[in-house]
Amino acid sequence: MLGQAFRRLLFAIPTLLCIVVGAFLLMRAAPGGPFTEERQLPAAIEARLDAAYGFDKPIGQQLADYIGGLLRADLGPSMVYKDKDVADILAEGAPTSALLGIGAMSVALLVGGALGMVAATRRNRVQDYLVMALAILGMCLPPLVIGPLMQLLFGLEWGLLPTSGLYRDEFQIQYLVLPILTLSLPFIAIISRLMRASMIEALRSDAVRTARAKGMPEAQVVWRHALPVALLPVVSYLAPALVGVMAGSFVIETVFQLPGIGKQFVLAASQRDYTLVMGVVLVYSLLIILFNLAADLIYRVLDPRARTP
Repeated sequence: MLGQAFRRLLFAIPTLLCIVVGAFLLMRAAPGGPFTEERQLPAAIEARLDAAYGFDKPIGQQLADYIGGLLRADLGPSMVYKDKDVADILAEGAPTSALLGIGAMSVALLVGGALGMVAATRRNRVQDYLVMALAILGMCLPPLVIGPLMQLLFGLEWGLLPTSGLYRDEFQIQYLVLPILTLSLPFIAIISRLMRASMIEALRSDAVRTARAKGMPEAQVVWRHALPVALLPVVSYLAPALVGVMAGSFVIETVFQLPGIGKQFVLAASQRDYTLVMGVVLVYSLLIILFNLAADLIYRVLDPRARTP
């Protein structure tokens, strides 16, 4: 298993290289630039800025210089934020984005898994219909709609939770409650439906029938025999779910004004901060590759049939 993980990581290198090249060329092809302002800069100042950041070189040389910097673990300076490196900006936003993503995924797995189990064990009953109705509602409402509604109800109307803002020197978890709930709701809906279907299938398996025939208590049958099998489709969904969480964090961090990487990416893209955009793309691409690898390894641990010598 470790050998396969190592080979997957080796294959990830050309994938990352293609992502870097594609993102680099797309950023350069976009209209405007980091020094494009409403007030036109004098030609001499613009020429000096281009020379300082290497924009006066051919595009191929710029790409080679950027990849050379990556090999030295240098993401370069930000082109908009003065006296700041991209690595420093990412390090500042990483804790907030990590807490948001891990919190949303944990809530989605726990709540969605529990609701799916309740719906499967109470199939065609009131609990089943209620869970499926909530799941459909959660899938139909995107975070861009749920977020402002959460702010309106829990923040402005009831005054229970803060609606926006998070300060690193006065970090308080209540500022993340609404963002985590908003980001997790669509994934709770998907995981609950997925868990329900897989649990129903697992409860029909021969192993469960044998356990019941031996007189094993129903709770033990569900937890020891049905649940491990029912978790396999959920584990397979983990990697795309984590990708969706990262993509959704761009919207959530902007709506709730959180100082995370997602918000920095949105601002950097609008300001044409090439190096910061490239840094965020590279970090998220690496995380996606690692998440897919982790989900594959967990699947192999749960299902021995997926293991290959």
